[in-house]
Amino acid sequence: MTDNPRLSNYDLREEIKAYWSARAATFDQSPGHEIFSDAERAAWHRLVVKHLGRGNGRSALDLASGTGVVSHLMDDLGFKVTGLDWAEPMLERARNKAKIRTRNITFRMADAENTMEPDDHYDAIINRHLVWTLVDPASAFVEWLRVLKPGGTLLVIDGDFVNTTMFERALMTLAGWGQRCRLLKRDPLNAPPGMMETHRNIISRIYFSNGARAETVARLLAAAGFENIVIDIDLSEIHHTQARHWNILKGLARATQHRYAIRADKPF
Repeated sequence: MTDNPRLSNYDLREEIKAYWSARAATFDQSPGHEIFSDAERAAWHRLVVKHLGRGNGRSALDLASGTGVVSHLMDDLGFKVTGLDWAEPMLERARNKAKIRTRNITFRMADAENTMEPDDHYDAIINRHLVWTLVDPASAFVEWLRVLKPGGTLLVIDGDFVNTTMFERALMTLAGWGQRCRLLKRDPLNAPPGMMETHRNIISRIYFSNGARAETVARLLAAAGFENIVIDIDLSEIHHTQARHWNILKGLARATQHRYAIRADKPF
């Protein structure tokens, strides 16, 4: 017996859900979440088209869709989009955004690791900054393979947000000092005060607590049954457009991070 038993995955998932529900109110205020320029939107479009092509009415599933940012990108490109998220506050904002922009996007509450979607249903699956937060990525990848049509394609956009280089840490330290001294512009508020400790606690217990490296994610995708796996680390155009909304040091620090897109196909 122990006085501090390890929390079960069910408990961890509930904590993650509660965390992102709380984050919903300020999620769209942060560069890197919402899109704030036509140049960035165009850069995202080019990345998606590079790996998935244009939609032409094909069906796409946006997993952990949040406030619908990626769903709108896919809709722009002609996909018929369904977004799944398990945080109701995120879904409320996503539905409202789609209504304001008169977009025909379906948003439903569901767990990205257990979608409850039909077999062989979607031409494409996309997610952004989801994989590194998964509790059980191996099972999730098998689930995503199941709901893709034969020949369908998965596009993962993610990064290692745990490990940092000495150079990145130095830049972030200088950026913090510059903001406190009012020499650099402050970052937009992207999380309610006091939530960073909750975030660190959750990250310490997920599968990729040591960082989601592209090669590791690719190996897990292959083990799940995906093929034709391609790792793309050239996201510089997107990073450049986002950097304009941070101070120069924060922008440089972001550019040093291990970020990537991974394309993988379901066999016919």
